[in-house]
Formats: sequence, structure tokens, C-alpha cells
Amino acid sequence: MSVDPALRELYQEVILDHSKNPRNFHEITEATHSAKGENPLCGDRLSLYLVVDEGVIRDVGFRGAGCAISTASASMMSEILKEKTEEEAQTIFSAFHDLVTGKTEDETLGKLAVFAGVRDYPVRVKCATLAWHTMRAALSRKEEAVSTE
Repeated sequence: MSVDPALRELYQEVILDHSKNPRNFHEITEATHSAKGENPLCGDRLSLYLVVDEGVIRDVGFRGAGCAISTASASMMSEILKEKTEEEAQTIFSAFHDLVTGKTEDETLGKLAVFAGVRDYPVRVKCATLAWHTMRAALSRKEEAVSTE
């Protein structure tokens, strides 16, 4: 996907904004689902908390430390997943994964399209998908930490 330089700059601004000011960056003590994720290659780590009620994700929070891509991805994911069903969350995960790995140029992902450029940097794909793999682990109630390795 060829990206206009002005659009690429806008994408970088969105990622930097979410990295510096992550949304939903807090633990949810009453979470119904949670999981930990790590990227041993670069040291990104996060804990993800979900409140799921009757199959709908009502709240999302996360804590952790990571690079700009990892933090921005977790922040944007936390905004997008609220009020989505578990099935919708899995569908968004698949579309996002396909986007950052270059399998598709899904136009339906909205703001998440800012991560399309990650496909040019395979090491960064693991940073961008860490929160998403952790979300899947939380929904399936995996107790061991998820690793992108």
C-alpha cells in the first residue's frame, strides 16, 4: 500500500498521540477477564483487563510498558473494543492481523488503518499485535502469559 506522505505524517501523529496519552491506561479491579502479554524480543509487556457482560465487552483497561507502536495499538484497541461482542472482537483481531502482516488492505478498520505501515517492519508487527493477542487470551481465559515469540 502506497501512502501519501501527508497521510503518513498524520498516521505518525495519531500513533504518537496514543503512545504519549494512552486511553484506558488503568487496571480494572472488577475485570471478568484478564491476561498478560509480552514481547521478549523488545521487552514490551502489558496486562489487559476486560469486563464482559453477556458476551459484550463493556470495559477495557491495560497497564504495562512498551514502545510507541505497542502502547498506541493497545490504546486504540481499548477504545474500539468497548461495546463489541466477543465475536466482533475476534473479527476485528483477524482483520487487524491481516492488515499489519500485509495480507489485506482492509478499509473497514477505520482508525486502525494507521498501523498499515507496520507491515514494512516485520519486527514491529509483534509490537502492534501484542495487545490483540493478549485480548484473545483474555477472552479464552488463558492463564499463562501470551508471548509474541
